[in-house]
Amino acid sequence: MNITIGIGDLKVCKAPDVLVTYALGSCVGVCLLDSAVGVGGLSHIMLPESNTGMNTSTPMRFADTALPMLIQQMERLGASKSRMKAKIAGGATMFATASDKFNIGERNIAAVKKFLNDNRIPIIAQDIGLNYGRTQFFYPQTGIMEIRAAAKGNKLF
Repeated sequence: MNITIGIGDLKVCKAPDVLVTYALGSCVGVCLLDSAVGVGGLSHIMLPESNTGMNTSTPMRFADTALPMLIQQMERLGASKSRMKAKIAGGATMFATASDKFNIGERNIAAVKKFLNDNRIPIIAQDIGLNYGRTQFFYPQTGIMEIRAAAKGNKLF
């Protein structure tokens, strides 16, 4: 069964379910997998941090609050953080006029990488940056992350 993750949302599942998120532009999709128990999770990160004065009533939008929630939900299904591996996608620069101050894509990538590094979760595949949107499928049964992009075709990681 395909489980859709909306913008600023996250979901977890057990194989053979498939996780999918659409419209990854500057957002970053973070796939986590504990292959020992077949538990996967996907978080669609909109913004790097929750302490920016923006509405924080939806913690799943922010890297610093969503990723701990993703790990916790995966652990409830029997996963162990010590066995988790990550695959990430997105973080594009969607507008040529984006200044460094507002480059949300780069800031999202940096926040996700910092969190994963701080939590000793290795990133084993990535399709990040550049200037195009992506759709991300994650198959916990095989650990494959599939990226679909209209202008770039499909890629498996």
